[in-house]
Amino acid sequence: MFYVYVLYSKKHNRKYTGMTIDIERRLKEHNTKQNKSTKAYAPWEVIFKEAFKTRLEAREREKYLKSGVGREFIKSLQLQEN
Repeated sequence: MFYVYVLYSKKHNRKYTGMTIDIERRLKEHNTKQNKSTKAYAPWEVIFKEAFKTRLEAREREKYLKSGVGREFIKSLQLQEN
């Protein structure tokens, strides 16, 4: 399975969208500052994830979530939690 995920840094009020086959490992990499683009904003928590059977499906969803409409979707999820 392939996963698309959204991370959130409460400390810096930042979000990061990515794709992986192992969410726990990937979150650990983000939080141990092994990712150049996210290391300054640790710690991270997973606020959204979806599973897909193919890498292509996951990549399309990741691209959507990184678009303007996708970012609005993620923002609406955060508002529902509060």
